[in-house]
Order: sequence, then C-alpha cells, then structure tokens
Amino acid sequence: MTTYGTVELPEVTLNYGESGPPDGPPLVLLHALGERSLDWAGVLPELAPAHHVFALDLRGHGDSGRPGRYGLVEMRDDVLAFLDALGLERVDLVGHSMGGVVAYLVAQERPGRIRRLVLEDVPAPHPRPASRVADAPDGPVHFDWAVVKAVKGQVDTPDPRWLERLAAITAPTLIVAGGSASHVPQGGIAEMAVRIPDCRVVTIEAGHLVHQARPAEFVAAVAPFLGAA
Repeated sequence: MTTYGTVELPEVTLNYGESGPPDGPPLVLLHALGERSLDWAGVLPELAPAHHVFALDLRGHGDSGRPGRYGLVEMRDDVLAFLDALGLERVDLVGHSMGGVVAYLVAQERPGRIRRLVLEDVPAPHPRPASRVADAPDGPVHFDWAVVKAVKGQVDTPDPRWLERLAAITAPTLIVAGGSASHVPQGGIAEMAVRIPDCRVVTIEAGHLVHQARPAEFVAAVAPFLGAA
C-alpha cells in the first residue's frame, strides 16, 4: 500500500509516495523529465517489501509545487532538504534519466548520505547539440512545461564540474544501461562507470525506459544490488 504526503521546503512543496515497512532501509526513487512518482508503479511492488520507499515528485512535476525556478542543482538541493526534513540520514538512491542526473549530483555533494546508488540510462555530463523544445501542448500535462526548457538546456551544456566530481561518489554504484535502442549515448555511460570509483554496468536491451519496458529484468538487476550488505 502506498500513502502520500508532502514536505514543505522553503521554496517548494514536495509530494511523495511512501510504501514498504517503516523499519526497512530507506530507498528514494527519482523519476525522469516529465514523469512523476507514479512512474515507478510497475516495479514498486518488488522493491517495497525489502525497503521503506519514498518516490518523489520532483519540483514542477506531479503534485509537487511549480515555483517557476527550475534546474538540476535546485532539484538536488530539494532532495537533500527532503532527506533532512524526514530525518533520513543515509539512503539508497535510484534515479532514471533526469532523475539519475539529480541522483549523481546528490551523491557528489553529500557522499556520506548515499549507501548505494542506481543510475538508470543516465546521460554522461558532456556538452551536446542544443535540444529542440516543442511548444507547450494545448491540453493539461502533469508537469510544468517550463521545466523542459530549463532541464534540457542544462543537460545540453552541463557544468564541467559534474563530470570531474563523479570521482567524489563513494557509494557502490550500479548503472542500468538501455542498450542500442536507447537515445542516450552508451559510450558515455561506459565512461561514467570508469569515473565513478566503485561502479559496474548492466545492460538491458530495452531502450531508455528500462524499468517500464522490462520491469522484471530491471528488478532482477537492482534488487540484489540494493540488498547487498
């Protein structure tokens, strides 16, 4: 069973889903751009029994606040403030795509707060040609369209320190790569695995949406890694 709550931070209200045993090791899930906490529903039943799971709506997404100021560093700071607000001293952290960038930024900034880190098909922080951002759709969406332009701009032109500081991550790390069908350059993922001191890669030929397209294989890779002492 999943219950929902909110945390009031100075700049934004964060909504989150909570499931699993309250005395289980804490696990925080961070979704991709344009998604929300419900994106993890397909794998949550297999992860929750062994963990106290917190699936966040990052700022501008889902039922979290839409403050109008968006960026990956702001999301990083939101996650750290969330951990402080709930008294979560050390957690396992899983992030997909944009959420994976936020996750590795958290792990760089506060290495001691992260026990184990999982990055699902996350782009390496290398500059790339500017992304085209479509006009906002006519109908409602469950995120602020302004997030898209802000985040894509930062992924296109990342802070050079993000690449350098991958070496500061101390948590054992698993990168789940989507393989040849993914639009994320897989060579960059391989480079990240070299730069992060304790890291390994598992490739699941599912494309970018690994946990959606191949949920059983995703859980089979991630659950034992998180369960390791």
